[in-house]
Amino acid sequence: MKKILSVLSICLLGAATSLTAQENTKLRMAIEGNHRSEANKARDVYRNPYETLTFFGVQSNHTVIEAWPSAGWYTEILAPYLKGEGKLIAATYDRSDNPPEAYMGNRVMVFDALLASNPAVYGEVVITEQVTERQSVLAEPGTVDAVLDFRNAHNWLSAGADNIIKAWYEALKPGGIVGLVDHRRDADDADVPGSGYIHVKQIADAMARHGFTLDASSEVNANPKDTKDYAGGVWILPPTLRRVEEPQRAISLAIGESDRMTLKFVKN
Repeated sequence: MKKILSVLSICLLGAATSLTAQENTKLRMAIEGNHRSEANKARDVYRNPYETLTFFGVQSNHTVIEAWPSAGWYTEILAPYLKGEGKLIAATYDRSDNPPEAYMGNRVMVFDALLASNPAVYGEVVITEQVTERQSVLAEPGTVDAVLDFRNAHNWLSAGADNIIKAWYEALKPGGIVGLVDHRRDADDADVPGSGYIHVKQIADAMARHGFTLDASSEVNANPKDTKDYAGGVWILPPTLRRVEEPQRAISLAIGESDRMTLKFVKN
């Protein structure tokens, strides 16, 4: 009996050691770093960056494209995590003097200001751009391990989806992944254009047309409190809270950020 217990103890110790070894310390440090704003850290409870990036399998020595980083919420985490070992390529909005939409130029300015604010953290970030009107060249073909797209698909599905996905496919290595998060409409609910919510099938079908397989999905960013039936669409929820006044503001804050699909696609 003592021998059996000893063997069991060794096995349990080995399992615990294995779990400890799997903890991604560098990613934790990037998430907890002082360079991140307190406002952005407060959103971790909804965006679950550690669990999300772990689910996608992003390693610190990977070459990663972040599609449309906007103000740089995930850039704050990815830049220090990949620094020194890997590479972060930020595929921003149109950087021309006359982008299709005015907000694009504003977002580029905000993002560039973030990078300039802390060269020690962001100095190795590579800048490119992704447009919807044509297939962009985001990196040397076949050199990228992962493309990450956070809450953008509801826009590009109806504007240049083929160009976007083809550009990702071209940049990725064989077996490379696309990690995608977006506002999820329930499968049985009718599509409501302009609401910000989309069906998983819409994304999966578009990706499959261009050589990607849906490898896995996660509920890490699910929010069952989100009823998805708001007249103002998803933007009635935080962080946007668009044109929301009391008592709706209190209701929206109690719901939290949207219910989100978290999908991992693999290049065939």
